[in-house]
Amino acid sequence: MQIRVWAALLGAAAGWGTTGVATRAALDAGVPPVAMVAIRSVIAAALLLAVLLIRSKPITRDPQRWLTGTVMAAFQLSVPFLLFTLAYQHASAGFVGMLVALIPLATAVIANFVLPDEPLTTAKTAGLIIAFAGVGFLLLSGDSGLAEGGRPLLAAVLSLGAILSISGSSIFAKGRAGTYEPMELTWMQFTIGAVLLVIVMVIFEGIPTEMSAWGWGLVVYLTIIGSLIPFILYYWLLSQVTATKASLVGYIVPLVALGTGVVLLDERIQLGIVVGGTLILAGVILTDRSEKQRVKAAELAVSQPASDSTT
Repeated sequence: MQIRVWAALLGAAAGWGTTGVATRAALDAGVPPVAMVAIRSVIAAALLLAVLLIRSKPITRDPQRWLTGTVMAAFQLSVPFLLFTLAYQHASAGFVGMLVALIPLATAVIANFVLPDEPLTTAKTAGLIIAFAGVGFLLLSGDSGLAEGGRPLLAAVLSLGAILSISGSSIFAKGRAGTYEPMELTWMQFTIGAVLLVIVMVIFEGIPTEMSAWGWGLVVYLTIIGSLIPFILYYWLLSQVTATKASLVGYIVPLVALGTGVVLLDERIQLGIVVGGTLILAGVILTDRSEKQRVKAAELAVSQPASDSTT
């Protein structure tokens, strides 16, 4: 099982980690930001519907499942998609990717107040403080990773809004684990999200009429590799491990984002990104170790009475 869990974590991280580079490339190719996320959602919804029909999977009418799908469409998809896409206009893929690493910590904090079996321990609190020190260093340095300077503070505000949206909706989905099927939930999320995003697109940008073949190719890549596959893997993870464990994909994503941004877009590895990113990753790794120790202690506490009763 651990091999499958880590394979899913790495697969999701690889998809999401290259999203920043593909998004910045699409923006440079003239793809409007809202249209980019709206078209991705429409394509993803259509592809997933085809898969469900091929599998002869009946579409559920359970209102509770549709409630879950609606919440995830709004807060796991639409809001983060828009905020992150706008953030990439003002900072590099590496900069935004480092902030994405805060997702596990934000998830751990929210889980402490919502999920009774995921308390916020001393080690998690220490990880939170270290990671936010990294964010502070990122912002104080003013490094965005872009040659023209960028606007790191605005990118950080947009990214943090997306992070809180993702963390909160992940906790919501974890609380309903076992009541949905990952493929079906992903389809609901993209279908409802597509409706919401198309409305926003028509209001603020209109229907795009001039997109290059390269722009369309990047949008398709973002749909399949950057959205569909990672989301399906992530929802599977939520059904197998704790919400905090599943969110650890967030500290693999920035490494992928930073590396691909430097190689493919000639982005800059600036001092602020290196130091701030290191502190963020250190805080997340501390959280990971704390979670492992807590799970081991809980398993030991459960097994100990059973062993005592046999003696």
